[in-house]
Formats: sequence, C-alpha cells, structure tokens
Amino acid sequence: ATETTIKLEDIVLPQHQPRRYFDPQALKELVESVKQHGILQPLLVRPGAEGKYELVAGERRYRAAQEIKVEVVPVVVRELSDDQAFQLALIENLQREDLNPVEETEGILHLLAIRLHCDVEAVKSLLYRMKNAHSKEEKQPPESLDESRRNVSPKKEETESEDNFSDNLNEETESRRNVSPKVDLEQSKTVEQVFESLGLMNWLSFTTKRLPLLNLPEEILMALREGKLEYTKAQALARVKDEELRKVFLSQAITNDWSLSQIKEQIIASTAAEPPTSKTPNQIPERLKDITQRIKKRQLWNIPRKEKQLVNLLNKLEALLGDE
Repeated sequence: ATETTIKLEDIVLPQHQPRRYFDPQALKELVESVKQHGILQPLLVRPGAEGKYELVAGERRYRAAQEIKVEVVPVVVRELSDDQAFQLALIENLQREDLNPVEETEGILHLLAIRLHCDVEAVKSLLYRMKNAHSKEEKQPPESLDESRRNVSPKKEETESEDNFSDNLNEETESRRNVSPKVDLEQSKTVEQVFESLGLMNWLSFTTKRLPLLNLPEEILMALREGKLEYTKAQALARVKDEELRKVFLSQAITNDWSLSQIKEQIIASTAAEPPTSKTPNQIPERLKDITQRIKKRQLWNIPRKEKQLVNLLNKLEALLGDE
C-alpha cells in the first residue's frame, strides 16, 4: 500500500457500490467538516485503466470533496482483486454508525456470499438451516447431542434441515437429501468467523431478527433505507395487508412522526371499521399435498434440467419457514 495525493478527477467510482443511500444531513455536516479541516482520513483506491484510480472505500469523503471542488485528495493505493475491493468496501460500510438496518443486513449477506463462494439466496438458506439445527439441538436431551453434531458434519448426509412443508415429505427423506445442499462444519465456522470479525451481532440474532426485514414490502424497505422509519414501526406497518391502506399509514406515520403505539392504534381502528367479508376455504394445504405427491411420483430430482429449479424452490420454502 502506498499513501500519496492524487487529483480528485482521476478517481472513478466502481460499477457495483455496496452502499445505495447517503443521509443528506450527515453528508452536509461532512462537507462543512472538510471545508474547515480538509480530508483527515485518506481514501482507499486501487489502480484502474488509463491512469485512473477506482475508489474502494471513502465514498462519503469523495462526495464531500466533490461538493466543495477539492482538486487534490490524500489516498492509499492498493493492488486489489475485484472480490477484495468489494469486501473492503462492504466492511468499511458495515463499521459505520449511521448505516441503516436494511443496508447493513444486505451488506452482511453479500460479505458472507463472497466468503462462502455462493450467491445471497444460498447464504439465506444456509443461515436458516443452521438456525433450525441449533433449535433442534437445544431441544434434545444431553445424550442426543453427539448425534445432532454428527448431522452437521461434512462426512455425514444432511438430515431434515427443518420442519417439512408437508407431512408427505416426512415419509421419504432420501429424496430430500438428493436435492438439499449440505450444511458442513466448514461453512458454519466461516459464518461464525465473519460475525465475530464484524462484532455487530451473532449469526443467530442476525438470522432471527434481521433476515425477516428483507421480506418487508418495498415501500417500507425504502423508508428504512432512507432513515425515515424505525424497524419496529416498519414491522407493525407491514402487517397491514391492504397495499393502498398500508401506503397511506406509512406516509402519515412519517409525516406526523407517529409513535409505535399510535401506529398500532390506527391499524386497530381501521380493522374494526372494515365490514365482515365471507372467507373462502383455505386451499393451500390440499395444493401442497397434491404437489408433493406429484413431485415424488415423477422423481423430479433425477431430471437434470428440473433438479436445479427444485433446489431453488426448496431453498425458498426453507427461508419461508425460517421467518417464523
């Protein structure tokens, strides 16, 4: 690594930025600080094409310098691969105090995906299966713990990763093993090491409290990203099933700075005012039963072009069960 100064115009932003939202007020305060004291901490860059440098870490300082038209900035130049650069950018963002919970959650998932050499959906599935294995181990008597530990060993076939989505799947676990990815000790250790190095929370707390956050409606996620709403309020608003009514409540909650109790009162009042509706029979259990039987009959896991789709669907079902 080399510390030097370069022209601000010679720095370019990377194509993929882990951070999407910058608090305008916080950025304004940083601009004032840079005006008075300059840039105290060098930007981290790596050599790019045509004599340019790609920004790795320090985008807020970069934006502040642009705002006040600074010509030359201090930098540390490091030779980094694409993965190394993205990891450092993620880690810098995750260490910031003003990072919102949505981007923090997404950042941790991306960091885990890089370390585990897989995509984000596979990381979610792994975390939920680790959580379910942990829950089962807690429920088992001491004499059964050795067996539960063997279930997550890379030398053993994976047992059921969680409650089956249908009683029918309980009859034939071998078919599930053929399509369900393993949770091995090495993967678990990598996950634990990442959370220990970040020092923000442990993997179980993240899986239980943070992952469900990403299933919130898009407009609520956006409000969280922009720091307009607290997570507990977001959870309460997300329980409103009527999309239009939910958007109205969201807008009013932000405009009027409703407390959590006020939001809950408004939701209860609106529910009480709704006329009773006739409920149609829940057909989901029958559909699940029928689909399960058809999958087993056709043995889709033995058809190469169908196997990957089946794995993806099972991962989504595992993630859905993990939200409970």
